[in-house]
Amino acid sequence: MLRRTFGLAAASALAAAALTSCSSDSNDSGSTAGAGSTVAADSSAFPVTIKNVFGETTIEKKPERVATVAWGNQEVPLALGVVPVGMAKVTWGDDDHDGVLPWVEDKLTELGAKTPMLWDETDGIDFEAVADSHPDVILAAYSGLTKKEYDTLSKIAPVVAEPGLAWGTSMDDMIRLDSEALGLKAQGDALISSLDEKVKTSLAAHPSLAGKKIMFSYIDPKDMSQIGFYTTHDTRPGFLADQGVPMPAEVVTKSAKSDSFYETVSSEEAQKFDDVDVMVGYGDAGADAATLAGLQKDPLIGKIPAVKKGAVAILQNDTPLAASANPSPLSIPWGIDKYFDLLAAAADKA
Repeated sequence: MLRRTFGLAAASALAAAALTSCSSDSNDSGSTAGAGSTVAADSSAFPVTIKNVFGETTIEKKPERVATVAWGNQEVPLALGVVPVGMAKVTWGDDDHDGVLPWVEDKLTELGAKTPMLWDETDGIDFEAVADSHPDVILAAYSGLTKKEYDTLSKIAPVVAEPGLAWGTSMDDMIRLDSEALGLKAQGDALISSLDEKVKTSLAAHPSLAGKKIMFSYIDPKDMSQIGFYTTHDTRPGFLADQGVPMPAEVVTKSAKSDSFYETVSSEEAQKFDDVDVMVGYGDAGADAATLAGLQKDPLIGKIPAVKKGAVAILQNDTPLAASANPSPLSIPWGIDKYFDLLAAAADKA
C-alpha cells in the first residue's frame, strides 16, 4: 500500500509534519547571534523588502529574535548558525517523539543550544504561542499560509510568506527568501551551492538511477480505482526534477495544467504510466512485500511496468527517512545517501 505523506494531508490543512506546544526547555535567547553561531548578519542589508503571494514584507532592521512556522523553515536559520526562539513541533517523521527531527537535534547540539519553544500546528498555527516568543521576524517561505493567517501573523512581526503556490516553494527558494530576511543572503547562496554539490555527488554514486523516470504515488489499498501522484509543484518530485531526474510523461502533462501539488488518474487509464521506471510511495513498517503484492494483483495497476517488475520504493510511514524525502537544508546531509539507496534498489529491478 502506498500512503500519503504529510504533504498530501498538508494541503488540506497545514503540511502533515506540522509542529508543537511550548517547551519548558525553550531557548529564549535564540537570535541571529544564537548559541554557537559563527555568522554575523549584514546590518547594511536592511531595510529589506521581500515579495510574497499576498504582497510584500519589509524588515526594517536586522532581526534578533527569529520565529518560524510550517515545515522546514526553522532549518534555514539553523543551517546558518542562527537558533530560532520558536518553531513548529514536528508530528510526522519524528523517531523519538520529542517534536524535533533528528537532523535538527544534531544541529542544535552542534550549536550548543537548547530546543527552542515549540508550538503545535496540528489544528492550525498557534498564534498566541508565536506571539509569546516575541519574534522580530517570522519565517514561512515554505508554507501554505492563508491571507487570514498571514494578516494575523503580521500583527506579531514581519512575515516571510510563500512567494506563490501553497506548499510549492522549492528548497532553494525557501533558503533564498528566509536567509535574505536574516541579512544572510550570501551565506544562504553558499548553503544552496553546498547542498547542490552534496546531492549531485550522491546521485552520481547511484548510477542505476541515471535516466530513470520516477513517480511519487499514492494508491489507496482499499480503493484502487484511482492512481494518485504528486506533481512537480510538490517539493518531492520537484527536487528530483531539479537534479535532472526525468519525470514520467503524465506527471509532466498534468503538472503543466495544474496548480495543485497532487493529481489523480483513473486506474482504467493505467497505460498512461507505461514509462514509469520507479514508483515511490509510503507504507507501513514491515509491509513492503504485502504492499507490492497488493499492487501487482490488481488487474489494471499490476500492468504498470514498474509495478509488474517490482520497481517500487516504499518509504516507511512516519520515519525520519520518509520525512527527508521532502528535502530541507539539514535533512540532505543527514539522509540523501540513504534516500538514493532506497530509490536505486528499486531502479535495479526496472
